[in-house]
Amino acid sequence: MLRNDLHVGSPRSRVDGPAKVTGTATYAAEFAASDLVHGYVVSSSVARGRISRIDAIAAEAVPGVIKVFTHENRPNTAWFSHNYQDEVAPPGKPFRPLYSDKVQFSGQPVALVVAEDFRVARYAASLVRVEYEAEAHETDLRLVRTKSYVPPKKRSGITPPPKPRGDAMKAYSEAPVRVWGEYAIATEHHNPMELHASTVVWEGSGKITVHDKIQGAQNSQGYIANVFGLSKDDVRVVSPFIGGAFGSGLRPQYQLFLAVMAALDLERSVQVELTRDQMFTFVHRPETINTVWLGANPDGTLLALKHDAVAVTSRFEDYQEVVVNWAGLLYHVDNIELTYKIAQVDTYTPGDMRAPGAPLGTFAIECAMDELAYSTGIDPVELRLRNYTEQDENENKPYTSKELRACYQLGSERFGWAKRDPEPRSMREGRELIGWGMATGVWEAQMNTTSARAVLTIDGKLEVATATADIGTGTYTILTQIAADALGLPMEDVSARIADSSLPKSPVEGGSWTAASAGSAVDAACKTVREEIFGYARNMDASPLADATIAQVTFANRSMFLTADPSRLVTFEAAMRAGGVDRIEAEETTNPSKLNQMRYSAYTHSAVFAEVRVDEELGVIRVMRIVNAVAAGRILNPKTARSQVLGGVVWGVGMALHEETFMDHNLGRFMNHNYAEYHVPVNADIHGIDVIFVNEHDDKVSPIGVKGLGEIGIVGTAAAIANAIYHATGRRIRDLPITIDKVLSEDR
Repeated sequence: MLRNDLHVGSPRSRVDGPAKVTGTATYAAEFAASDLVHGYVVSSSVARGRISRIDAIAAEAVPGVIKVFTHENRPNTAWFSHNYQDEVAPPGKPFRPLYSDKVQFSGQPVALVVAEDFRVARYAASLVRVEYEAEAHETDLRLVRTKSYVPPKKRSGITPPPKPRGDAMKAYSEAPVRVWGEYAIATEHHNPMELHASTVVWEGSGKITVHDKIQGAQNSQGYIANVFGLSKDDVRVVSPFIGGAFGSGLRPQYQLFLAVMAALDLERSVQVELTRDQMFTFVHRPETINTVWLGANPDGTLLALKHDAVAVTSRFEDYQEVVVNWAGLLYHVDNIELTYKIAQVDTYTPGDMRAPGAPLGTFAIECAMDELAYSTGIDPVELRLRNYTEQDENENKPYTSKELRACYQLGSERFGWAKRDPEPRSMREGRELIGWGMATGVWEAQMNTTSARAVLTIDGKLEVATATADIGTGTYTILTQIAADALGLPMEDVSARIADSSLPKSPVEGGSWTAASAGSAVDAACKTVREEIFGYARNMDASPLADATIAQVTFANRSMFLTADPSRLVTFEAAMRAGGVDRIEAEETTNPSKLNQMRYSAYTHSAVFAEVRVDEELGVIRVMRIVNAVAAGRILNPKTARSQVLGGVVWGVGMALHEETFMDHNLGRFMNHNYAEYHVPVNADIHGIDVIFVNEHDDKVSPIGVKGLGEIGIVGTAAAIANAIYHATGRRIRDLPITIDKVLSEDR
């Protein structure tokens, strides 16, 4: 008897795919209750000031309207701001909906209309009249840039820039070759297909079940318990499917507060779903301005590197990202200075958006390195290899693994980089200029403490459970694969339960740490089950495995057999009956190795190559092909892994050419708040994307050797495209997105 083929490492289809394509997957705004009513948010029309008067009389008179909540009549909730802190909140005072008459950003919720029907609530909301005492606001980063500051308290999980080494500016001033540039990235908004929504089901006796669009059910549970003074036993949060989040669902958003508040006050089920317009009133990737100085010898050896960044934050929280640190990770340079500051504006707090910070910082440093390549006449790949570092010079630590050289090699070979004519504007076809560019990508490989449970029943069925989420990355599938391999079962005999606050503790899903974290926990729980059932098999009367060790045994087909002699076999059912049990349950918690964390740095790396075509007369840019070579440790599922990188690359195309949220600084409001005017790539914008997974063994980064893939696809993509546009046109465009007007501008 032979073991089934291993599932891990094989391209398996998503186990949740059928539910999604048949419409049976249920999202936050699709859960029902017999007593369900609907809330509709009234948003502020000023960016800063105070509410002087709210008139809800007309709204309350509409048949079907139950109540209009405002700051004047809202139920009592926690008074202190720290009660509103969630797991991933930055330092400061979190936004508290309907807390007072103070308006802190345009689009702030100022009232909630609750009615028996959604359409009635929406109509009644249009009748609420709000008068304001507006105050002067500021939303322009370039005007407040001089008031930027180093955050006095760091955000948890965000590494501040390292201390300077050497004298960067002195070395820059003395360098034979110098490059300076300012690189800006516009505000971007998360635009998942699923709108943010919360359905709060009133269970009676003060108990609620909440269906929330959240990347961590236990984060919402803790937030609700703290804000409303409830026991966690009275709050269950369930979020089985998420229609895209990309970081917008890491923190509880204001519709959750409003829905829970109304449900507890009315003692009935309430659903609040935001509009597409309202999706543009909260989290967003912060507008960021980078300034880079590079000094080098004529042979391309870096002598000096200085990278400064300033990004926006709200007036009530010090939101922070890792923006400038990446340069110190990628290149060896003796004189380096990295600084990061934030500047307050009158908007909602920015939030994590796919690979927060990394695409912003790498756009700057990778474009500057491209400029240095042209200044020295050195091939861009060769320039990076000449300044390659084998260790993290920010922390002075070796890497758990680093196969970036292989990424450069395999990516350039697949792309055909050797055929590139290095002279700008030298490659064309008809009236289209052809450009080839490349850039490096890097993202942190993390693992967080996570618990998981495994339950094996006598019929050979296995269930694994942890509270983590699946935001479309394939979490259900990889956990099923890991569990199936641990006990030698077909995937059809394994089910994964996630996204429920009642399950074993797990952090929010984000940062590309879920596969390593939840995967390791599930693997550990299944191995404990395996050891227990093997113990029952060994202790059976006349057991064929009595003298075997677990290392000598293969698990397959609901059985255990001696690898060297498959005829010596015990079935799961026989072993469990002998042990007098009909189920085996184990819960395990896995932690990142503190020793490895102290000794090593862990990162995923990539090399991105892009080809663009630019219509010389019209300025239209087409990205014709991209090759992304990724070193990310062990690949659990090449099929879903490739999808993650593809999605990240498409986001990178959007960042480079399309995505930009325009602010009307007179109103202090984002103006293109819909899919028609906020441009994202569509099918016609995306052509060939080739993903290469570079072989990389890593026995230190996590127990299962996984690094994570959710973010790395976007990192470096925008820079590679920008560099390709320069190669095509000879115009260096340093602010994203790169649009037709910028390509045709005579000022560049």
